[in-house]
Amino acid sequence: MSLKPLRIMTVGRPHASFWKDASAHYLERLSRWRQVTDTVIRDSDPALPVSRRVEDEGKRILAALTPQDVVVCLDEKGRSMTSREFSRFLDGLSSDATRRPCFIVGGPFGLHESVRQKARHLIAFGPQTLPHELARVVLLEQLYRAETLLRNMPYHHD
Repeated sequence: MSLKPLRIMTVGRPHASFWKDASAHYLERLSRWRQVTDTVIRDSDPALPVSRRVEDEGKRILAALTPQDVVVCLDEKGRSMTSREFSRFLDGLSSDATRRPCFIVGGPFGLHESVRQKARHLIAFGPQTLPHELARVVLLEQLYRAETLLRNMPYHHD
């Protein structure tokens, strides 16, 4: 069993109990195979204009990154993949023993351009805009599904 490191970075904590429960469920499942670092970036003051909020959150994200992180941002304009393609993508990211994939989910208004520019990869879970709390759950579920695919486990159905 490999415990290759993986980092999830999100802006703000999930507020509703169902987002918290779903995130915890998939984090627990994923931690069977991965050492997962779950980093929560403080969201900006809601009284600020949207552009300033996104800029401030972007600065905090960039400050939290380490040289070890291979930055993968969730972005509606990113590359879409099937679950099988995503599992191969994750496997490829994990091949470097000195680096760890770092998946970033922005806040309610997305990611600042400076964060997107830092990304090695932009990925999307379809062309829709998802609430950031749902995007986090979808990311965690897809990471878990990718791990089951890599291990030929019966979770995934074609």
